[in-house]
Amino acid sequence: MGRDVPALVFTREDRRRYRAKVQRCLDAFAQMLRGEGFESDRPQVGLEIELNLVDGAAEPTMRSTEVLEAIADPAWASELGRFNLEINVPPRQLTAGGPDSWEKEIRDALNHADERAAAVGAHLVMIGILPTLRQQDVGEAALSENPRYHLLNEQVFAARGEDLRIAVDGVDRLRTYSDTITPEAACTSTQFHLQVAPEEFADYWNAAQAIAGVQVALAANSPFLFGKELWRETRIPLFEQATDTRPEEIKVQGVRPRVWFGERWITSVFDLFEENVRYFPALLPLCDEEDPLDTLDGGDIPQLAELTLHNGTVYRWNRPVYAVAHGRPHLRIENRVLPAGPTVSDVLANGALYYGLTRALVEEDRPVWSRMSFSVAEDNLHAAARHGIDARLYWPGMGEVPVAELVLRRLLPLAHRGLELSGMDAAWREPLLGVIEQRCVTGRNGALWQAEMFHHIADTAHVDNHEALRRMTRQYIDYMHLNAPAHTWPVD
Repeated sequence: MGRDVPALVFTREDRRRYRAKVQRCLDAFAQMLRGEGFESDRPQVGLEIELNLVDGAAEPTMRSTEVLEAIADPAWASELGRFNLEINVPPRQLTAGGPDSWEKEIRDALNHADERAAAVGAHLVMIGILPTLRQQDVGEAALSENPRYHLLNEQVFAARGEDLRIAVDGVDRLRTYSDTITPEAACTSTQFHLQVAPEEFADYWNAAQAIAGVQVALAANSPFLFGKELWRETRIPLFEQATDTRPEEIKVQGVRPRVWFGERWITSVFDLFEENVRYFPALLPLCDEEDPLDTLDGGDIPQLAELTLHNGTVYRWNRPVYAVAHGRPHLRIENRVLPAGPTVSDVLANGALYYGLTRALVEEDRPVWSRMSFSVAEDNLHAAARHGIDARLYWPGMGEVPVAELVLRRLLPLAHRGLELSGMDAAWREPLLGVIEQRCVTGRNGALWQAEMFHHIADTAHVDNHEALRRMTRQYIDYMHLNAPAHTWPVD
């Protein structure tokens, strides 16, 4: 959601005022889009990484407050669960600083934080879902101390009126219920930000939606939840279910979920904000003192606080973001489909593919989204989450093909071209996209390694499932620190 909120109870009057205020924000936003005041001359990229906290035995530890105090760096923040943290890596231009500068910056920050965390008995893990997490670990006591998460929890269940149902059929079968939204905290992600000009936003968002399935298939890293082997990227169905405000009767009426792929290609960024206002009731109806239209009429830049808060409670897999920095407004796409990890090397390879491929697709004469239905793009996402790097995805001109073939034959050359257009030379591109290429050649990624290593340990050490997951997670942490891409990790 991006901002702290007080603990309080909302009245009907609060909701009425908030609805009116959101509409004024939307009107101000529409007026701004007709002008030329958005920052777009020096577009930047950004990165957020969510991490899990474990103890020395690789079990989850509820020590986020102590770890944040030990790190003492404003780049780090709490997340939904007390076993989570998030780092916001400072934004930069894509090609700033040379080939290794971003990787060094991220690794230095993570290593420093891990050293500080170790002083209070915790360690950081970049992984989509922590394999040792058990259902008893995600009760109400695991909610972060930040009041905004407790308030969000109350509002989700007030809207829903019943416990959350989590059901995933994969290698194993999971059926369970939760009386808090804390299972969402099991989902730890990597979020790439891409600043774009208003007139280019629709094309970039459409491109990001079109490749979401490809991203997830290649980078899947979440095969286990509550001791069960499920989808290769179980984060996707878990996140969709863990924040669902709809009881079953509302679902069958066709009411849209708050974790949402969307339903159509867009022609303007306004489409997304307007849909959010039209389709979703407020979860946190908090009103700011600023009147956005008055601020705009006075020649200043409005914060659009109500609109941005509401936008933060609609969990699109590619979320539009409005923000004001250094006195100027800007727009960016927050790409939310990817899991955390396994290594910084893998994360930056995933980023290179995303930034390069979206740029190349936007530059095409006949855009891919004009040749593929929106529903097929969504189907690709779920097929990728279920099957990971073994998924078969649809792509115009190729039909339904193995994702590795699609990437090697069609998409990797486009990604190289897109990065080249962004000013990245071959000596810089090759190592980054080479990681993606080798994943496809070997057919291996983080999810596959986790599954194979788990079964290897269970079969050779003759231990129960949880102990096998714990040993696998400890080995994962060791390899994570070595920073060799996950497709090179041995299973032994």
